[in-house]
Amino acid sequence: MTDHALRLLRRHSRLAELAAFPFGFDLDRAAHGHVEEVRLASGGPLEVVAGDDTGGTYFVCADGSMLYADSEGGAGIIGSGVDEALEIMIGLPGWHEYTLLTPDAGAEEILARVAEIESEIQESYGFDEERAELRAALGLPDRSPVELVGMLHAALLRTEPDFVLLNAHEGCAYTRIGPPSGPLWEPVLAAGHADLALLRAGDGAAWDAVTDDPVRRRLALRAAQFDRAEGDLELLRHLLRHETKSSMTDELRLAAVLVGLRGDTRDLPLLQEVRETDFDTACGLGGIPAPGASAAELRGWAQELDDSLFGTDPADEPLHTWTDLARDQGMTELARVALIRDLDDIVMDQSRLRPPGAPRSRAAAPLRALARDFEELGDHLQALRAQRLYSALQESAWDRVSALLEQAGLERAANQLPRSADTLAALRGILAAPGDDSLRHWQGVNLGRFIAEEHYALTRALSEARRPEESRALLKAADAILGGLSENAAHGVREPAEETAALVRRLG
Repeated sequence: MTDHALRLLRRHSRLAELAAFPFGFDLDRAAHGHVEEVRLASGGPLEVVAGDDTGGTYFVCADGSMLYADSEGGAGIIGSGVDEALEIMIGLPGWHEYTLLTPDAGAEEILARVAEIESEIQESYGFDEERAELRAALGLPDRSPVELVGMLHAALLRTEPDFVLLNAHEGCAYTRIGPPSGPLWEPVLAAGHADLALLRAGDGAAWDAVTDDPVRRRLALRAAQFDRAEGDLELLRHLLRHETKSSMTDELRLAAVLVGLRGDTRDLPLLQEVRETDFDTACGLGGIPAPGASAAELRGWAQELDDSLFGTDPADEPLHTWTDLARDQGMTELARVALIRDLDDIVMDQSRLRPPGAPRSRAAAPLRALARDFEELGDHLQALRAQRLYSALQESAWDRVSALLEQAGLERAANQLPRSADTLAALRGILAAPGDDSLRHWQGVNLGRFIAEEHYALTRALSEARRPEESRALLKAADAILGGLSENAAHGVREPAEETAALVRRLG
């Protein structure tokens, strides 16, 4: 992962000219930047080092990896360092044509494809002498096309999750150049499959280690969901008992279902005991057959839940199952990228929000769930993308105000203070002219209190940002809202209101 070759290109104009043509790595284009402002989803610096004549841009990432972004919204890692990327570009002129070619194709097919592409290029210009000269001057080895295709393939596979490129303003992700990524559940479930194997081996220490760790326990249960072995009943009982430590979880219900599917009526007392752990489990595990029920009744109850909630295909699980488990394992970027791509798909095709059988309506709840997921990741930009679309899809005045209130808070947290002020102004406009009667009691309930609190919170943020005029204007609006609240709704707001007013007064 060195940049020795890049330093040589920058020092020697002849070498730089050869790199620019015929190999499409033009240092002079770095001064123009990319066609739009971009950033990595994972954060971290990007240095533009070159461009090509198609509008594509070469970036160096913090770890030295070379990221290429084209002008059509595609991006991918093409080398673990500049030297490796230049090896590939010089050794494979027209390297873009090889991004979907994998080592599995075999040497014969790879060499035939390389010969075809190089022949087409050489109809326009030659590069053999230039390639030999540039390789020698930069100290790059003369690798076979088969090896270079393997290097390119391995580099492209590293793009996700750490090097996903975003439009800096809109937040949408560039498409992945090269081979598609595998399903999210594969890396997420890897530790679960390993733990399930340990449990099956019967080692007592492993049983304690897995079942005492809530994340490992959940992963083992998910692995068991898709790998249903006849001899698992005892370990499933053990996981079921221990999952009660987390109260009502999807995995507790899953464990109960996996036990119940065995149809062993001796498990009915255990299932009832688990159900009675606390109020939440009593509500969440309703319908368990009572002791004395038949094996068929037990299996029927478990099968009905399995068919509606679980099943044996990980592709049928909702995305949040895997993103939550990824996040719990510290796979933050894996979760973030999956959620960003899901949001991008919704933005591009809002028909995904239409409930079955209701082609003219849109259920916006997935957007709110995405906003909350991004909030938990601390990604305010993506949370706002989801929340703004969610706000725009609300129909009743109450729902529009509630959504805009959430949006304003996210904008404040993201330090987008003027936009937050604009959002609160739009919210007040709806309060003044709601268009329906859903808000007729807003001043006497918690919604009114929350609206007032957000106005004061933004006023404080504006004051701390030394924006006196905006602070005073918003304080006036906040006081007007507070003055219209019922006594119960206003309770607890007056003290922060006084503190905020004092802060604004100190601005002069």
